Amino acid sequence: MKTALVRLLAGPLALAATLFASASFAGSLTLYTSQPEADAAKTVEAFKKAYPDVEVNIYRSGTSDILTKMAAEFAAGSPQADVLLIADAVSMELLKKDDRLMAYPEAKLDGFDATAYDKDKTYFGSKLITTGIAYNTAAAHKPEHWADLAKPEYKDGLVMPSPLYSGAAAYMLSGFAADSNYGWDYFQKLKANNTIAVRGNGAVLKSVASGEKPYGILVDFMAMNAKKKGSPIDFVFPSEGVPAVTEPVAIMKTTKNAEDAKHFVDFILSDDGQKLALSMGYLPAKASVGRPGWLPEGVEVKVMPFDTKAVVERTDADKKKFSELFGG
Repeated sequence: MKTALVRLLAGPLALAATLFASASFAGSLTLYTSQPEADAAKTVEAFKKAYPDVEVNIYRSGTSDILTKMAAEFAAGSPQADVLLIADAVSMELLKKDDRLMAYPEAKLDGFDATAYDKDKTYFGSKLITTGIAYNTAAAHKPEHWADLAKPEYKDGLVMPSPLYSGAAAYMLSGFAADSNYGWDYFQKLKANNTIAVRGNGAVLKSVASGEKPYGILVDFMAMNAKKKGSPIDFVFPSEGVPAVTEPVAIMKTTKNAEDAKHFVDFILSDDGQKLALSMGYLPAKASVGRPGWLPEGVEVKVMPFDTKAVVERTDADKKKFSELFGG
């Protein structure tokens, strides 16, 4: 009798367990992002207004830390992220190379430059974040070019984000290292000038704004938004060009909720998502939605034409060499 009862219950119980497991994943996303905390919170809040039934769990850290966390999860056979919103295409290319990203060919890309997204549509740039030179308004010198930072008069005065933590800094490192106008000689000169490398762009901003260090290598929006709020900081786009990352969004191949993951990508690429990026003080990837108030009319930002594929091939070796030179 007991055996028969168990058999009768086995089917419905198994079905109920399956439905419960499916329901536990439906309407829930885990986002891994390198956005600043305030931006990540605003992004999720705006997304939830568009998709109120979707719960979003956030893990926020530097891009390099996120990749390290994900590598450990892959090794354990338990990847947690559904969607990524991280600093640079190089990191996405590394994940794509390992077949970790899900293609989304139906993504709506009207108005986006073809250079802003992967041709196979596994990741999509959400904005344009350039790296230039920040300086405290009380500084003795007003730098205009990258080469200025290696001059003797800048000795002991420069702080930069470590490429071991920041994706934008890692992109700049490998781009400059491969450029015959700079190469590793440039970083050796910076080191000889007692340049210090700190954990991220936020630490650079704090150091320059406080006057602890008069000069910094920094992403544009952090410097310009701080200046707008009254911080004694200014920012230079060197005329020879600036490195730029696109903070791409992507769906993990192992997502348990592909439908809502696609909705998240849709939101980031939508006019509302792009206007949100603009309201946060970024250059949006979709130029037609406008320009941030800190970018004067007539000012064109010249982006250095780094070869992303080449950067992918050398980034690990460059980070190792940087660590040997600067520590960390």
